[in-house]
Formats: sequence, C-alpha cells, structure tokens
Amino acid sequence: MADPSDGSRAGGEAAPDRRLSAGRGRRRDRRVYLRRYPLLFTLLAATRGRPVLRLGRTLVVHGPDGYLDALTRTPLDRAAAGTVGGTAHRLGTDSLLFDQQGPEHRQARRALTDDLGPAGVARLRPVWTALLRQRLAPLGDGAEVDLVAVVAELAGATTAALLGVDADPVALARAARRAAAATAAEQLPGPRLPGRARAARRAVADLTALLGGSPPGTDPADPLDPPDPPDPRGLPDPPTPSDQPGPSPERAGLAGMLALAAVNTTVAAIPRAVAWCADDRLWAQADAAETRDVLVDELLRVTAPSPVLPRVAAGAATVAGCPVRAGDRLLLVARHAAGAHRADPDCAAPEPARTARLVFGAGAHSCPGARLARAQLADALAALAPYRPIVVRARADGHAALPGWAQLVIRAGR
Repeated sequence: MADPSDGSRAGGEAAPDRRLSAGRGRRRDRRVYLRRYPLLFTLLAATRGRPVLRLGRTLVVHGPDGYLDALTRTPLDRAAAGTVGGTAHRLGTDSLLFDQQGPEHRQARRALTDDLGPAGVARLRPVWTALLRQRLAPLGDGAEVDLVAVVAELAGATTAALLGVDADPVALARAARRAAAATAAEQLPGPRLPGRARAARRAVADLTALLGGSPPGTDPADPLDPPDPPDPRGLPDPPTPSDQPGPSPERAGLAGMLALAAVNTTVAAIPRAVAWCADDRLWAQADAAETRDVLVDELLRVTAPSPVLPRVAAGAATVAGCPVRAGDRLLLVARHAAGAHRADPDCAAPEPARTARLVFGAGAHSCPGARLARAQLADALAALAPYRPIVVRARADGHAALPGWAQLVIRAGR
C-alpha cells in the first residue's frame, strides 16, 4: 500500500494534488511532535503507509476506515492498563478521569453534551471573547503577547464557568495541565521512575481541590444575596451555571474529565493553529466570515490536538479487515485518519467535514466539546486577524500531555 504522503488515499484512489510539499507552517508545527514524543511519532510516520499494522498485541491504526471500526464497532475497555482510565485506577483516582464505563459513561456524556450544545456555547462565549479583547489589545500598540498564556487563561476561565467553580482561571489551567502531564507520563512504556506515581497523585489531588470549590454566596437566585465585586481584571462575571453552583460528588468524574480535556486540548490547539495561520499567511481567510469556519475545520484537522488515542479492545472485533482479540492494544492515529499528514489547510479545496472532524473521534466516542473547540478557535482567529500577527518566538513544550507550544510570542504584522 502506498504511503498516503505521496498523494494516494488509503483506498487506492488518487488524492487531489494539494500542496503536498511541507510549507513553513507544517515545518514549524512538526517541532511540537519531535520535542514531546520523538520516538513515537517517528514510528508513526514510518508506518503510516499501512492502514493497519499489527505489532504483537498492538494494532497501529492509521486509515480512516480502521479508525472508524475501532471507535464505532469495537468494544473498548476504558479501565485497561495503559489507558487514561487504567492509570486513574492505579493512582487511586477512580471516577475522576476517563475511566467511566457502561451506563455511567453514557450518562456523563449526555450531561456534558447538553452543557456544550448551542445554548451552552452561547452562554459561555462572553467569557472568552471579553478575555480575548483585553489580552490581545496590546498588539495594537506594537507590544508582544505570549499567546500560550492567553489561551491557558481562556481555557481556565471557560472551564470554571462551565463547571460553576470559583477557581482562578490561571490556577485551574495550571493544575489541569500539570495533572494531564503527570498522568500521561504514567502511561508511557518502560520502567517506572521513582516518585512519578506520587507526583501524579499529588497533581490530580490539586486539581480535585480546585474543582471542589463553589461560587461565593448562598443561593444565586436569592435577592438578598449581595452581588460579587467586579473582577479587577475587567472581565465579565461568568454566566450562572444551569445546574448546581459547584460539581456534586456524583459529577466529580465528569468535572475532572472536562477540566483535563478542555484545558489541555485548548492550550494545545489554538496556539498551534495560530502559528500555522501566521506562517502560511492565512489571515485573509481568518478575517472573512464566509471562509473562517472552513479554515477552523482545516486548522483543527492538521493540528489534531489529540493526535493519538490509546485504547484497549474489550472483545473480539475486526478493524479494517484485521482481526482483533480482547486485550489487544489499539493506537488510533487521529491525525492520519483525518489526513493531517497529507495536505495543508486549504479553504478552496478543504477535506470533507466528515474526514476533517475525525480528530474529534466518532460515534459514541466523539468529543462532546467539539462545538466549543470550533467556536473558541473561530473567535480567536477573528480577534487576531485584524492585527495580521507574526510569530516572534516559539518554544515547543517537552512536558505537556499533548504536543504543543510552551511559549508562542506574537506581534502585529502591520
């Protein structure tokens, strides 16, 4: 089977010739993979010509058909060793991370999908748009801005508002990033380094403590309850949550899952997308309402914030014609399934939405925060486009759970 990077599709049909040579945006973005997981991504790049490759009890799944088979037709063990849920069990943090299964998992997903539907996103939008306006305003005066710090605060503020917790956005983002990095390190193969499990438990406990808070005041609907003082940073008060003011014990697992996923994917995705936009001079498409949504899908496709999904089969199945047994490990390469390696972002000839959005999973295992992620990136691009920013400094993060930038300093290009 030909390597998809040479212009052929996994199914054998010829792919359109779409800027297959690496542009500046692609070359820069490659650094985040090589800095964080150099061996893993070298292996994935070397094997991507095979839609599915078996290595002992591990299946490396690159093609979109196998990716869909694994997520929609294969029973998965969410608490198996080597997965995030399995790591949560081993660290003694059951029900906090991605370890929910069966009816519990479905109920949590339904609740989260409701919170992140169109009405939920509209309710949260003022939180991040006000923050973007204020934090990016210095660009108009010729100042430099570290976009990673801005996006981390944005992610923390949005997550706190969604969960209804009275947590400092920067502290919440920092705790969620530290917990994700620590648990990701626990999943890496090889000998366990002394103190690593203890550090992971401590990081998760810190996040749990932040999520246990609730907004000040007694009953938000009580007219005798005095209003909160204005935010000294000039940002609007977060919207009143639609349910209880803080996560109940029953929703602790959902709260932890959401904080980890929302913060870490946002901090990984938006700075990478902006750097690609700046390097490949895509600001005209970002500035135009008629092309912005297409550009958002294309940028999320090529950056693939969660590029590899580790899963374990819970029963027999078939993935792209390859038999799977219970206990087989599945490495689902979302970035290859979505064609991130094959073509740069192109608003004139984008990948079909059903392909581009594979980076958010599929079926019952699709990401309920996809709508939120697209809205936040669209608003970030709209806020940045008038400045036509360029990248001044970029430092890849060698410790984050997801490949991304530790620092991305930008300034106005005109």
